[in-house]
Amino acid sequence: MRHTMTRRTTPPSARRTALITACAVIAAAGGTAAALTTPAGAAAAGCTVDYKVTNQWSTGFGAAVTVTNTGDPVNGWKLEWSYAGGQRVTQGWNAEITQAGAAVTAKNVSYNGTLATGASTGFGFNASYSGSNALPTAFKLNGVTCNAGPTDPTDPTDPPDPTDPPGGRVDNPYAGAKVYVNPEWSAKAAAEPGGSRIAGQPTGVWLDRTAAVAGGNGTMGLRAHLDEALRQKGAGELVVQLVIYNLPGRDCAALASNGELGPTEIDAYKTQYINPIAAILGDPKYAGLRIVTTVEIDSLPNLVTNVTPRATATPNCDTMKANGNYIKGVGYALNKLGAVPTVYNYVDAGHHGWLGWDDNFGASAELFKQAATAEGSSLAKVHGFIVNTANYSALKEDHFTIDDSVNGTSVRQSKWVDWNRYTDELSYAQAMRAKLVSLGFDSGLGMLIDTSRNGWGGTARPSAPGARTSVDTFVDGGRYDRRIHLGNWCNQAGAGLGERPRSAPAAGIDAYVWMKPPGESDGSSKAIPNDEGKGFDRMCDPTYTGNPRNNNNMSGALGNAPVSGHWFSAQFQELMKNAHPAL
Repeated sequence: MRHTMTRRTTPPSARRTALITACAVIAAAGGTAAALTTPAGAAAAGCTVDYKVTNQWSTGFGAAVTVTNTGDPVNGWKLEWSYAGGQRVTQGWNAEITQAGAAVTAKNVSYNGTLATGASTGFGFNASYSGSNALPTAFKLNGVTCNAGPTDPTDPTDPPDPTDPPGGRVDNPYAGAKVYVNPEWSAKAAAEPGGSRIAGQPTGVWLDRTAAVAGGNGTMGLRAHLDEALRQKGAGELVVQLVIYNLPGRDCAALASNGELGPTEIDAYKTQYINPIAAILGDPKYAGLRIVTTVEIDSLPNLVTNVTPRATATPNCDTMKANGNYIKGVGYALNKLGAVPTVYNYVDAGHHGWLGWDDNFGASAELFKQAATAEGSSLAKVHGFIVNTANYSALKEDHFTIDDSVNGTSVRQSKWVDWNRYTDELSYAQAMRAKLVSLGFDSGLGMLIDTSRNGWGGTARPSAPGARTSVDTFVDGGRYDRRIHLGNWCNQAGAGLGERPRSAPAAGIDAYVWMKPPGESDGSSKAIPNDEGKGFDRMCDPTYTGNPRNNNNMSGALGNAPVSGHWFSAQFQELMKNAHPAL
């Protein structure tokens, strides 16, 4: 699961068409949908501001603010408001926030200062308070009073946008929508000490075996989740995130996440797994939901990196390449699910520590195109791609770039980067998007980044670049990702929760998501008998000294872990402790 490519021994020889702006996470209490809001506005004088308290405790609170420009385009903005309850902002993000007495001013940062007519941006902050926490009642954007203009342009009585894609799909399903909070995960999170701080966050629902579709034995099936989603939806839009994860011969290069279907059981995959899912999603009862399907993580990249003649080849991956059932399965899933008008398919595209090398990157993109056009599917049935699913790669490394050098030696030559073209997931996701568009995918292709466990906060988080003694001291001293090696993927020690889920945070990125529910194990640290087909992978053993995929380094895994998908309390506590932004 989450494999990397072995280190290179020799150096290998667009963004969206529309402006994409950041928006705020509106997290609700456990069991209620969390909103990732990006309201869009029609051209009219004024502005709208959506101010929400995302969580609150005895002495402080977190807030998210979404600003929509309903007037002429602006280049540089300043939002002002005042508090009446003694609130003091202590930490902010996506804006420069200052406070003088009760008056607060939030100014744009370098990447979100331009607001076209109808465009939105968002920022968040933590603050202290005493007594009441009264909401501010008035806002001004560049001196213009907000929330005094025409009706909310997202009003359902507004006429449809003629530029919306056919079938009723929108460009970014997360924009202006709440996102489903899985009550089963939420209850486990809330039961942990301190877990209530994140129990209201939206996470993916993993359909990782046929039985998960129907549910039973005390667990919710797909219909139960969708019925709960309708309850959470209310009058607005709501996204449900599903992980489609049950290919024949699943995860051919690892054992911890092996599935129930053998390498040749493609017919069972189609008729017993995909067809029932498609039938449920197509039920008119659920026509008001936006269904995001992340299709078969950890599958297609294996056919590039873990097959003969690579040093990392496994017999199982050679088998899956030869029989074509990964290609057939993904194509069939995209075709069947993509035929449902409310479904948005996002295909797994690995992560930068797996596919970021020259000899992996282009070949993988070509393979994604092959799968997207197999079994009657087409490129039009792919709405986007997801990266870093259930992995730990840092979202953005701030202390070094791929173009830096130390004493004439490129960062690419450091042991950590090891000739990779990318240093983090954001740069990789944007580059992969551009490559896929160049191969014929839609120019509006959107990317998702799983930030559930890539925060790398806590006391080990570097605050400055490393020493320039050598390229290795420079990179190792400054990197946020504290893994022993990029190839380590199982229950990594020292990891923390990453950016909270939010819509349109960067160019080409539809959302940051928590597709992997924090606290669910990647695999057992020792062999544990189970009826889910999940084996014991030594990469989950903290005593394991490695293999070619992690350049024979220690695994970096936590001990005493249960089988994959099962609750791992010790990891959950560590993820909260090392969260960045901090909880």
